[in-house]
Amino acid sequence: MDLQFTAVFRQVPEGYVGFVEELPGANTQGATLDEARANLQEAVTMVLDANRELAQQSAGTRPVIRTAQGQCVKRRALVRHLEQNGCRLLREGGNHSIFVGPTGRTYSPTTQRH
Repeated sequence: MDLQFTAVFRQVPEGYVGFVEELPGANTQGATLDEARANLQEAVTMVLDANRELAQQSAGTRPVIRTAQGQCVKRRALVRHLEQNGCRLLREGGNHSIFVGPTGRTYSPTTQRH
């Protein structure tokens, strides 16, 4: 899986501020554009690590499907996993489905159809 994020930088009186459009929480600043770029790379890593840790804590002891970067989860396997863990299909669209979890929370996993 080759992820590409869009970095946006804006010059301000103190230097530069930057953020990643697709990743809320990944923002930074720097005295120079190069410093802001380096800081933003670090911020992206920190946000992804924090999200990963929060997801693991949220899953607790419930079974989950994890794949390494570059691997693909087939949609059928994901749907089966969600249904086995108390989720029910609420609505199905072209490339996504919406599930309702046991607590009433909605999930919209996006996978390519296989």
